[in-house]
Amino acid sequence: MTRVALLTALLLILTACQNLPDRQEGLDSDVAFLKAHHCLEESVDDVNRIHFGPCLKVIEINGQAPLVRDDDFIELPLRQALTIGTSCVYRHADGTPIPATVETADFQVRADTFTRGGQRWYLHAHKQARRVIGCEPTLSRSVHPTRSTD
Repeated sequence: MTRVALLTALLLILTACQNLPDRQEGLDSDVAFLKAHHCLEESVDDVNRIHFGPCLKVIEINGQAPLVRDDDFIELPLRQALTIGTSCVYRHADGTPIPATVETADFQVRADTFTRGGQRWYLHAHKQARRVIGCEPTLSRSVHPTRSTD
């Protein structure tokens, strides 16, 4: 990698870390944080590249457009059942979206799903980044796929 590319990557990582919500934020206000837009990716070790998996975007909560914060998180009330409307899209090998693959799906949140204030959550378009089809929202505390592809 060139020096410019390394410096750019470092700056992007630092910027991303600075944009994360404060770990103490939300503890007193009874809210959890859900990432409004999240894309899966997975390292393909045998060919030394990244596979760009599907992206998921939260498009509504209980039928209303979500209020997305500057850090791309949505505040959700604790201990309340919700219906989260999502849109999923798959990506080409270069990471650009494939418009013909857009699907929508609802994700049901139970009253006992978000019970601790300040926690960060991610909805993945699927459990893994490769060899999947469709939009099957999966809730996780991690930005990484729930399952690695075999």
